[in-house]
Amino acid sequence: MRYRPLGRTANQVSEIGYGAWGIGGKQWLGGSDSESVAALRRAFDLGVNFIDTALAYGGGHSEKLVGETVRSAPGRIYIATKVPPKNGLWPARPGIGISKVFPYDYVIECTEESLRNLKLETIDLQQLHVWNSEWTAGDEWRRAFEDLKKSGKAQAVGVSVNAGQPDSALDLVRTGLVDSIQVVYNIFDQTPEANLFPLVRESNVGLLARVPLDEGALTGTITENTVFEKGDFRDWYFRGDRKREVVQHVAALRRDLAGVKGSLPEIALRFCLSSPEVSTVIPGMRRVRNVEANCSVSDLGPLGADVLAILHQHAWVKDFHS
Repeated sequence: MRYRPLGRTANQVSEIGYGAWGIGGKQWLGGSDSESVAALRRAFDLGVNFIDTALAYGGGHSEKLVGETVRSAPGRIYIATKVPPKNGLWPARPGIGISKVFPYDYVIECTEESLRNLKLETIDLQQLHVWNSEWTAGDEWRRAFEDLKKSGKAQAVGVSVNAGQPDSALDLVRTGLVDSIQVVYNIFDQTPEANLFPLVRESNVGLLARVPLDEGALTGTITENTVFEKGDFRDWYFRGDRKREVVQHVAALRRDLAGVKGSLPEIALRFCLSSPEVSTVIPGMRRVRNVEANCSVSDLGPLGADVLAILHQHAWVKDFHS
């Protein structure tokens, strides 16, 4: 496992991190707590030292599993979590003020609830789970972040920006008040490269690349006949004609990658890690076999310029998250 600096923090984090949404169990169906704990422990064995969870993942269930497992981990594990929007709207909507979404007292209270779930005294990285660029000049998020760090309840602070809206974080980064930005970044959604990547590099801000496999689309296992359980997030994400679109785009990608060594998921993760601006990529991995496959990618290093040139031709302007 290779490690990278998390922006200006002193933390060296595994470039393959652990995305813990799926182990919350509420929106990703079909797993079990025992599988999740086994996967977490295997990830630690393979050098993973960064976990991204959230208070909203299973109503705190993901945090509880993470906290339970981390306490018996063999080494130092960095934990990032997130404050859910008070109005329950993902993504953030324009025209709704921050006082309705992240009022000061609410941010503090959610952080304290996460600490109770994790059974820890401090959070390595606390994040807001959505963002609206209209809030940048506001005072509430600034005071909350400042007081969380002063009190020691959070060591670093950041924001997870809406899917398809990486530029909404540009003015936020320029404030100098956040230590990291979390953004959707994968072969299909390459939009952060244009403006956000140069800015985080210049500002020494950490970058968490989420959804590197596009919720499973870039595993190559989705077919037009794939069926997900009702209530599973993927049943919503791949609704309507979307599975057919995915199949077409993945088929075109595979044709252009003919002769390139590695599975599609490996290439997808290496695509993210080929950008030095990325501090860590956080695929969801609920099973030991997924952990082992994903962690092995770190040893392969970045992709060559010829392969990256192919992949850059497969940017796909879409937003299945909305």
